[in-house]
Amino acid sequence: MTNIVFRTGEATVLAAEGQATDAMPEIVIGRVDGPVGHAFAGMLGQTVGHTRMFVVRDLNQQVKPATMMTTKATIHTAEYVDLLGGVVQAATGDAILDSVIEGVIPKDIVDDICMIVTIWLDPRCAEDPNLDKKDLYRTNYEATKLAIKRAINGQPTIDELIANRKTVKHYALEDVVEY
Repeated sequence: MTNIVFRTGEATVLAAEGQATDAMPEIVIGRVDGPVGHAFAGMLGQTVGHTRMFVVRDLNQQVKPATMMTTKATIHTAEYVDLLGGVVQAATGDAILDSVIEGVIPKDIVDDICMIVTIWLDPRCAEDPNLDKKDLYRTNYEATKLAIKRAINGQPTIDELIANRKTVKHYALEDVVEY
């Protein structure tokens, strides 16, 4: 059994110009017999507006480690569901499988751990007739891989956070807070 009990990771990959396809997954990874496994099992029901689903790469291709995904934004349209369960789910699944192939997630523990991924899918994507689905795939694939790597490697470390405390600030606070 693996010693990964509870690890977290997040990443942001920005969209191409003119797209609302930014990806910002947040991930928890841990043993199936630990707190992440218990949370995973508890997610098997549905919540109105926040669909939960296993991550699959295609029909009959559920990824390992078993991963549950859900949204950060409330779902209002069938078009949104199609993007979430289509392009975004495929990108997430490919990123997970590639993380195993590349050794970021050790292959010998995929049945011992599970993941929960919260997905940011901007509601504007479902309304955009010029949506670039390739960019939607790219941002979600890259961000998921990075979030997994950060979770497995414990990044950022507390020392990194302390070192950049005065040089990095949340983008929303640019005109709000003085450092």
